[in-house]
Amino acid sequence: MTELNKSDLIIKIMNLNSQINQTEIEKSVNTFFDTITISLTNSQKVELRGFGSFGVKKREARLARNPKTGEIIYVPKKKKVSFKMLKHLKQEINKN
Repeated sequence: MTELNKSDLIIKIMNLNSQINQTEIEKSVNTFFDTITISLTNSQKVELRGFGSFGVKKREARLARNPKTGEIIYVPKKKKVSFKMLKHLKQEINKN
């Protein structure tokens, strides 16, 4: 399994768009991710058509058990990012 990190993404975009320089592509990718981050920070849903949607879910505080020691611990409330892929993406992933 291979990974695609941000610098790999920038290189792939550069290879597809040779007329745009690396600095401009980097700015665009950073702006894209920053915009998503800001939206999620403000509890706004982010939908990328044909891909999926990101949202923020709240987890209430709860008591849990440390699996290693069996000790009961308090887990404070927190927010987490959720991703729901669209049907088309799910079908593409499951083709093979």
